[in-house]
Amino acid sequence: MKKTVLFLFCFVSLQQLQAQEVEGRPITTGVPFLGIAADARAAGLGDQGVATSPDAYSQQWNPAKYAFIEQQQGVGFNYTPYLSQIVDDIFLGQVTYYNRINERSAFGGSLRYFSLGDIESIQSSNPSQAELENPLILSPNEFTLDLSYALKLSDRFSMAVAGRYLRSNLKLQINDEDASAAGSVGVDIAGYYQSEEITYDDFNGRWRGGFNISNIGPKIKYDEAGQENFIPTNLRLGGGFDFILDAYNVVAVGLEFNKLLVPSPQDFNGDGVIDGSDSEEYNNIGFFEGMFQSFGDAPNGFGEELKEVTWSLGAEYKYDDVFAFRAGYFNESDLKGARKFATLGLGFKYTAIDIDVSYLFSTTQVRNPLENTLRFGITFSFGDEYTEY
Repeated sequence: MKKTVLFLFCFVSLQQLQAQEVEGRPITTGVPFLGIAADARAAGLGDQGVATSPDAYSQQWNPAKYAFIEQQQGVGFNYTPYLSQIVDDIFLGQVTYYNRINERSAFGGSLRYFSLGDIESIQSSNPSQAELENPLILSPNEFTLDLSYALKLSDRFSMAVAGRYLRSNLKLQINDEDASAAGSVGVDIAGYYQSEEITYDDFNGRWRGGFNISNIGPKIKYDEAGQENFIPTNLRLGGGFDFILDAYNVVAVGLEFNKLLVPSPQDFNGDGVIDGSDSEEYNNIGFFEGMFQSFGDAPNGFGEELKEVTWSLGAEYKYDDVFAFRAGYFNESDLKGARKFATLGLGFKYTAIDIDVSYLFSTTQVRNPLENTLRFGITFSFGDEYTEY
């Protein structure tokens, strides 16, 4: 679907700080699409994946999990419609490949592509008939390319490092014929723990835990005169437990916490509001400095700092490793974005093919861009199998 634009396209990642009360200021970054769950399995679990069992899409959540994945190789494809109730050509797509090299190591790679569709741009307030019939067609988009390497440091613990190239082509050539795409790089550092199967009174169990510090890298900037934007450097911490009821039935539950390692906007000049007059000093904060500053810079102290942490709960029931039912819940403070939603998901496996679908619905009055959206994923696995249990 084509959209007609009569004014300069504005997007969240390049917004100037607008005047508002100091308390409750959400943190905004460049390339925010990196925070969207790109795969249907994690989306069905309330947007969590740092400590879930390994799968082809571990690249986004915790690449250290690849060192424990059972199938030697796999390739996965996912498609997520965005704002599907308004337009039909905005979407997030992902393709992922992994290869477990041997018993102790693995590597992975992925491409994530976010398209904002085709936009018909009319550059004057009184367009001629020719301009109306032949508008300028613009196709803003963003993408990332990732590579990761995972290594077991012991039989039950692995770590990984990932490198990422980010490209954001959102500055439209309407008033600026020299508009060009912006780029940056990021690094992830991740760890994953998976226990042995433990015997309890009525069932067996397995513990999981993981962390991932993702998108550690310099700010992104669209031109020499423009504002620099932090990329979404992020900390994920999570844990989970598998209830192994018998040879066919397994229930996995998980809890995950998430925090942007980006400094909170500040009222630097003390006038009681955060606006453009504070942006210069904010922009002078370096990305590495900002990571550490983000743990204690909320304007209203520790209480507001806690509000910057989101959390999610997820549960997955598997029958004979061929069928899965998933449910999850995601929560964000009302003062920091107010995203609250529940998710459902299904998974099916036939020989070497896995199919996943998920559905999201908001539990607050704030509408989610993914409201009532089905996400789809398909994975093809091949090669040898590794026995981890």
